Amino acid sequence: MTLALKNVVKRVGADLHIYDTSVELQNDGFNILLGTTLAGKTTLMQLMAGLEKPTSGEVWFDGKDVTGVPVQKRNVSFVHQQFINYPNFNVFENIASPLRVAGTARTELTERVERIAGLLKLTPMLGRRPNELSGGQQQRTALARALVKDADLVLLDEPLANLDYKLREELRDELPKLFEDRGCTVVYATTEPTEALLLGGHTATLHEGRITQFGETKDVYRQPTDLRSAKVFSDPPINSAEVTKKGDVFHLNDHASWPAEGTKRNLKDGTYWIAIRPHFVTPVNGNTHAVKVSGRVLVTELSGSESVIHFDLGGHIWISQSHGIHAFNVGDSAEFYIDIAHGLLFGSENERVAA
Repeated sequence: MTLALKNVVKRVGADLHIYDTSVELQNDGFNILLGTTLAGKTTLMQLMAGLEKPTSGEVWFDGKDVTGVPVQKRNVSFVHQQFINYPNFNVFENIASPLRVAGTARTELTERVERIAGLLKLTPMLGRRPNELSGGQQQRTALARALVKDADLVLLDEPLANLDYKLREELRDELPKLFEDRGCTVVYATTEPTEALLLGGHTATLHEGRITQFGETKDVYRQPTDLRSAKVFSDPPINSAEVTKKGDVFHLNDHASWPAEGTKRNLKDGTYWIAIRPHFVTPVNGNTHAVKVSGRVLVTELSGSESVIHFDLGGHIWISQSHGIHAFNVGDSAEFYIDIAHGLLFGSENERVAA
């Protein structure tokens, strides 16, 4: 079953919340909506579910136009970041509620509820009411209710955000397995690039109400088509700066220069943007072809296994992320080494111009 948005636009008053959007989601693995808060993830999911109607455009599901079909007439499960449960029902009845509405036989209902409850570690809580649960337990209850329904379309809006770290890690591994043989379309919204990479599937990067890129998650990460997509899909934030090509040399203002190699030699002279992920900027030179720059240290974040250093490079705040402890004093001038072979080059319109 596939879900497609065709030229969907959403306005609220004079404000444009979703720009003209056309995308066809996949039913083999997760479809991830990746973007910052207010990028448009929740609004897109509400349009997909039928909770909101587009100002223009169409929503198609399984080959049918469902634009005007209300959510009550669709087989949809929606799990919100803020857990929603029935306060007068115990956990068992909360999970079982969609099965009771569907008229599921008692034996099958009990089996399905107990199986999902066991997976989400809710079995000891089945007799409790939501006000007797922790926030994480309440979110797991809401998630279990969505999973037990066997919906055609499952929408998960940052469903792990309120869970403790250990359970989040476990569920990230288990969730894709839960949907492997269900034949449903799964949409998962997150603000975390790492979460998108761990879940795999396909990812749509969102920026201010626009889908900037959609494709296999690994491809969107490795080959962003524009600078906006690269910025959305990077944590810590990707480093970027304006560079100038003159002849066969790139210049980063007065801070560094390096030869244009491969297909980059064929580019016209002019101004471009380079973007480099923080783990390719290190305080130790481990590459004979690395480009050395100097910057003023702004912030240092040290842990037992890595160092994250924010520094000023010609008015741009850059980030170095490296293994080990590398201590610097704030305000000091420090040297960093850029593995330029992993730089992403973009043109004046922010389109990718060279591999």
